[in-house]
Amino acid sequence: MIEYFGRKFLQKLPAEIAHDLSIQILASPAASLVSSRLIHNPVELFGVTFPNPVGLAAGFDKNADAVTGLAQLGFGFIEVGTVTPKPQVGNPKPRLFRLPANQAIINRMGFNNKGVDYLVARLEKYKPKIIIGINIGKNKTTPNKSATDDYVHCFKKVQHLADYITINISSPNTEDLRQLQETDHLVNLLSNLKELQLDYAKNTNKYTPIVVKIAPDQDDEATITIAKTIKNTKMDGIICTNTTINKNNLKKETYQYETGGISGKPLLSRSNQIIRLVRKTVGAKFPIIGVGGILTDADAMSKMSAGAELIQIYTGLIYQGSQLIANINKKLNKENQIKKTGYESRRKL
Repeated sequence: MIEYFGRKFLQKLPAEIAHDLSIQILASPAASLVSSRLIHNPVELFGVTFPNPVGLAAGFDKNADAVTGLAQLGFGFIEVGTVTPKPQVGNPKPRLFRLPANQAIINRMGFNNKGVDYLVARLEKYKPKIIIGINIGKNKTTPNKSATDDYVHCFKKVQHLADYITINISSPNTEDLRQLQETDHLVNLLSNLKELQLDYAKNTNKYTPIVVKIAPDQDDEATITIAKTIKNTKMDGIICTNTTINKNNLKKETYQYETGGISGKPLLSRSNQIIRLVRKTVGAKFPIIGVGGILTDADAMSKMSAGAELIQIYTGLIYQGSQLIANINKKLNKENQIKKTGYESRRKL
């Protein structure tokens, strides 16, 4: 009840003010007022055991300011970031817009964050008791030819704290960032990170999985090439997908023509298409995390049916609240029980 009225209040505020206030609340003792029971639905992926498959997508808590509060909402894991080597303010405001008729959000934040050193200090101080993914990117002023240096810098800083690391090369809000998905750039970047990952594993006895977050807007041929490159460079998984710049089929409403990446319901179908295509390309055992357009438990099931082992939410949390996490996990438990019952029935025949 408290969360419901709090969410209704926040939705009356400008989007970025509401977001910043949410982070402040979740970083405070008041977070305990909206805590939820953790529903266990374990999934093991790239050597990590996730207590349940529902995670928070990157972008909500860029600086790890609210991980202790977020950890109380029932998530199986939290992905913080995107974080860059140096602090940066991001794009000019306003840059975050709600589209309630479309159950969507448009953002052009531009990797605003306090820098990797700040994020590391936060995680070292609070040591959150939850699986943590850390999403890393490059600074806006870093040219693509030097982008690998930024990702390597961030990897070195965070690898000891991360349960997995996400390479963000697919945000539409940093100029030319998506060019890093092109084969030459991608092979160079991922090969360097793989070498670094293995060196650290050898020297520290800690292997930190690397996953790559891809865009939804390239054509199928490009998606296949990207997926093959990620697998061939021995990355540990793929996140499908980032936000879309495709505004086809949006319902008319205020802010629909704002530039930026669209998340929420309009992304669901395309994100699922990408998951199915990537699954077909990389085979049955390569890890996929599905994100984009999950606002109901049925949306979550569609991601898993398409081929994702884990899912992430963000816009769904804004519109539906933390009850969505519980709803998805309850639905998964029910589906698993049906499968188990069916299997046991067949064994008795």
